[in-house]
Amino acid sequence: MSKHEVVIYWSEEDKAFIAEAPELPGCAADGASYQEALANLEVVIAEWIETAKLRGRKVPEPKGRLMFA
Repeated sequence: MSKHEVVIYWSEEDKAFIAEAPELPGCAADGASYQEALANLEVVIAEWIETAKLRGRKVPEPKGRLMFA
């Protein structure tokens, strides 16, 4: 499991839970349940990191908990 921050929320428009990894641009997944969205995101994060490495791109280090005002 990745140590990157994950944000999960309900999307009324999509009628699904959306899970995003804000530290990895464009890295998101959805699911019918909270758990499914998280499981799908774990797969997408692994693929995102693998693709970045194959292309010689830097993979952002997990920053831990982000603070919001």
